[in-house]
Amino acid sequence: MKRLAALAVPAFLLTFAGASAQEAQGAWSKAAPLPGVRSELQAIAVGEKIYAIGGNVVVPKDGKPETLPDAGPNQVYDPATDAWRALAPVPKGANHTGIAALNGKIYVGGGFTGRAHTKSTDAFFAYDPATDRWQELAPMLSPRGAPALIALNGKIHAIGGRIVNANGAVPAHEVYDPSTNTWTPAAPLPVARDHVGIAVVDGKIHIYGGRKTDAVMSKVGLHHVYDPATDRWTEAAPMPVPVSSGTFAQYRGLLLYLGGECTADDKTMSEVQAYDPKTDKWRLLAPMPVARHAQAAAVAGDKVYMMGGSTGCGAVGLLADNLVFTLP
Repeated sequence: MKRLAALAVPAFLLTFAGASAQEAQGAWSKAAPLPGVRSELQAIAVGEKIYAIGGNVVVPKDGKPETLPDAGPNQVYDPATDAWRALAPVPKGANHTGIAALNGKIYVGGGFTGRAHTKSTDAFFAYDPATDRWQELAPMLSPRGAPALIALNGKIHAIGGRIVNANGAVPAHEVYDPSTNTWTPAAPLPVARDHVGIAVVDGKIHIYGGRKTDAVMSKVGLHHVYDPATDRWTEAAPMPVPVSSGTFAQYRGLLLYLGGECTADDKTMSEVQAYDPKTDKWRLLAPMPVARHAQAAAVAGDKVYMMGGSTGCGAVGLLADNLVFTLP
């Protein structure tokens, strides 16, 4: 358990994680990789297909690889054929965006158009998979990268993020109404952070993990729950391993957080943490075969698909693989 020791977490968490590791469930396999390496992208499933949008890409320039932070690629993966196909790119590309799906459309907002958490944007778009077309919508109330987006009760919530790297995270919470194309503020996140996991359970929004400042070691295991009926936040069981800048998914009733950036010895993380809302408890599942951060994940059928990311801290060691996680 060297990784957990390096994180300097409390002893009771070490005991918890050690016991959970012995019971770790799940299996990993491979699917068709992305057409090219990507990091800081987002993915979401609509109609049993997975859409991978935005992020950093690498292209050749003067015989050398160059990382582009604002190319805005949009590619769809079909699990039935195990194949990828290119679609219309985002009109204004970015990395570290937020993503949500509502009524068959995909919403993408915020992000950085520069590298290293710079040039934040308030741009907000809707994509219609049926027509392969993008629509620019009313901008978010504040520009920021690494926000968390999710649909709830016919609206889109945008929570957390950061304006630029040096300023640290913000607690902003904005709600978009598609019927009026307007944003309104809601109760801010109790502890400002970005790079979080997000999910909806029983009509409430769960925010877990994340980073408070520009330092990767400012990651936390905090877990907050928002009730739209009261516009208030409460606390739930914290994560066993503080984490940020990984990816997340909602699978078989569990809230997952996969990977992260970075440990005290500058290593990316391989942990797969799972929260059961029924018991308010976390456990560790089978770790990723290759540690990483800045990847994306989505659930289609009875599988979690995890794609891209970086094996090193920052935009280092970009990946194209598409790994599949299943529980027995």
